[in-house]
Amino acid sequence: MTAAKTLRQLLAGNRALIAPAVFNPLSAKLAEGAGFEVLYLGGGTIGYLNCCLEANLNITQLCQAGIDIRAACSLPLILDGAAGFGDPMHMHHTIGMAEVAGFAAIEIEDQILPKRAHHHVGTEHMAPLELMAAKIRESVKARRDPDFVIIARTNGIRGPGGMGDAIKRARAYREAGADMLYLSVRNADEAKIVARELPPPLMFGLGGHGAQGAGLPLDELGALGYRILASSISAWAFHRAMKQSYECLARGVPDPLMAGTTHKDEQHALHDTIGMERMLAVERETVEK
Repeated sequence: MTAAKTLRQLLAGNRALIAPAVFNPLSAKLAEGAGFEVLYLGGGTIGYLNCCLEANLNITQLCQAGIDIRAACSLPLILDGAAGFGDPMHMHHTIGMAEVAGFAAIEIEDQILPKRAHHHVGTEHMAPLELMAAKIRESVKARRDPDFVIIARTNGIRGPGGMGDAIKRARAYREAGADMLYLSVRNADEAKIVARELPPPLMFGLGGHGAQGAGLPLDELGALGYRILASSISAWAFHRAMKQSYECLARGVPDPLMAGTTHKDEQHALHDTIGMERMLAVERETVEK
């Protein structure tokens, strides 16, 4: 079964699933080990790791990250495809790249291009509804795998048109062929309004750590029609952990993150995560006889 088909089956169910942001193969393996069923390659996360923003990235960078992750982890991986990297014509290239890279889905948002840094501080520059709908239609035409999921995202709730504009946009994107709708709800009340107005499957991004960031329990979100809750908390956690580790090393003091373990024990744990024993077993059977 392909990753896209697996994702389709998850979306056809009635559960709301948290999709944690991953940024390399090791983070994907750790998320898999924690029990997650679907992963999210966030453009914001990859931007931060490159000391820039999602607005500075291109489709080739994101696809290379996806290839690296998919080589190590078979879980369905959703691509945060920003604003699609172009106009309707360009979507054929974007979708082709995303499919070949092994993504199970792509999320496309109705921001203007080129994207601006102000998007990351809450200033929304919305693309015309008609243009975004055309981009969704061309994305559907471009896909070769019918199971590949097209997700249309609007941040219209935060824009000058508010909830009314966001619902209007989402309906148009669904009519254009989007398989799932992502509205940037900010609280439980907004999540309930969206669920009353729009059909499942629905998606949004968590504002905090775990399902608590949604203001509603996962089972209730599932009943409302939400299927994917993207979480970018791993980017903040990575920054905090590495900053602390380097600062402790520079000061010559123990890193609190290592409390209760040793460097050797953690190295063994890392080897377990990457499957080192499997690699050694191959060598024992071949070149190390």
